[in-house]
Amino acid sequence: MKAVQLTGHGDRDVIEYDEFPDPEVGRDEVLVDVKAAALNHLDIWTRRGLPGIDLSFPHIPGSDMAGTVAEVGTDVTRFEPGDRVALIAGVAGDDAEGSGASFPRRDDPTLAPDFHIIGEHSRGVHAEYAAVPAANLVPVPDHVDWEVAGSASLVFQTAWRMLIHRAELRAGERVLVHGASGGVGHAAVQIADYAGCEVFATASSEEKLAYAADCGADHGINYEESDFARDVHDLTDGRGVDVVVDHIGEATYDDSLKSLRKGGRFVTCGATTGPNPDAALNRIFWNQLEVIGSTMATPEQAEEALELVWEGVLEPRIRATLPMSESARAHEMIENREGFGKVVVIPDSEL
Repeated sequence: MKAVQLTGHGDRDVIEYDEFPDPEVGRDEVLVDVKAAALNHLDIWTRRGLPGIDLSFPHIPGSDMAGTVAEVGTDVTRFEPGDRVALIAGVAGDDAEGSGASFPRRDDPTLAPDFHIIGEHSRGVHAEYAAVPAANLVPVPDHVDWEVAGSASLVFQTAWRMLIHRAELRAGERVLVHGASGGVGHAAVQIADYAGCEVFATASSEEKLAYAADCGADHGINYEESDFARDVHDLTDGRGVDVVVDHIGEATYDDSLKSLRKGGRFVTCGATTGPNPDAALNRIFWNQLEVIGSTMATPEQAEEALELVWEGVLEPRIRATLPMSESARAHEMIENREGFGKVVVIPDSEL
């Protein structure tokens, strides 16, 4: 089969699309004929090299995909050949390669010491075929386009857990979403709007803010042209927002805390501009702020979010669809913050 491969850690020149051995299907696994997949920021960090994560090269990246079941392992009863499925990439199991591992439905498997993510810590799914644990797949209704099914899971489950389950968002609250043009950002805007909140979105251009408004943002702030903390202060008559959704890190952390009302909640799932800002403990304790971490979602939480996608209530916006052979260009689009929404890649054999 053909697969996207990283030949090592580095710049985009380590990305190749070439022959790779066909995957072997474990007893608890399903072989998926991949129809569409999508990139996330974690693909960039995986390529560059994350501290503490040792990969075997060549490494197939990718944590989002959808396709049809081609084969099932001997112990699999949930699926059969021909079924339409999408990936939920979080794994709580002791097999780092995912072979035979399942996603046990504990209270919260994301807190398990052996939790890992397909594509980031183990072999991913940006290939013509992928063998993954059956417990990491969800059914996809016939009416859902492959590009939607292959791009929704990671960002919508992440944003859903952040807002609904970790920040415990309530109708009528004010929510500030950073990076509203990105995958998690544009999902968070839609979820906050769905929850009945007043949504403040930041982005780097008026065009991206217009897209954010179309996703449900009530207020758009161009962070390239203004101080977003000051704008939030003015727009809320000095009160601040109830919740800040942040995956940016050092560049936004301090002003994010300034944007919160007393007793507000700061929830984060990433740190794309750096992981170690000044903690600002004085502001946290004086204003009695909550700083909340969030990673991926439980299977039940992911399915909650995806049901809303399948129903058309939530929608992954697609900025570009490219053949997998142009994955280096897909990485470039994300690194350069080009466009709004998700970048989808499709096996060249499907085009």
